[in-house]
Amino acid sequence: MYLYVKSLHIIFVITWFAGLFYVVRLFIYQIESNEKPNLEERRILTDQLALMTKRLWTIITWPSMILATTFGISLLVLNPALLSQNWMLLKLGFVVSLIGYHLYSHRVYNRLQQKDFIYSSNFMRLFNEIPTLILFSVVFLVILKNSFDWIYGVIGLLTLSISLMLGIKIYKRIREK
Repeated sequence: MYLYVKSLHIIFVITWFAGLFYVVRLFIYQIESNEKPNLEERRILTDQLALMTKRLWTIITWPSMILATTFGISLLVLNPALLSQNWMLLKLGFVVSLIGYHLYSHRVYNRLQQKDFIYSSNFMRLFNEIPTLILFSVVFLVILKNSFDWIYGVIGLLTLSISLMLGIKIYKRIREK
């Protein structure tokens, strides 16, 4: 039973991350479509992107978060000894952070559905990197588990963060040319 629950947990974690990664891309496209000079083009694009975002958010992302969390809790119920391991407690901290990110994304979603464009596309590009950092952290933490290897993971995470920030700056310069 445990391995079936674990398999379902992993599947829904993957679909949850896929939804989080893509929905913020759709946020970026919505924000940028609102900046189109042609009013008809702007309306058509923002309406279509709002519909796509709504379907992704309500049909894939929210259910995936709920199921990933449910199966994760089930794993802890089936194997409560996991809660005595430091790496698991740290992983749960990252999970809480990801749920916070999800809830904040829901606030952004609600604002964009109401055509309240308060965020810039550059802000959303940076915002979109948060789940990447959480994903890397959790995967390395779950695989490596011990603290010595975790030090290398933190160094790698910092390197990844710096690389992502530089990549975004370079991409912005290329787009502006």
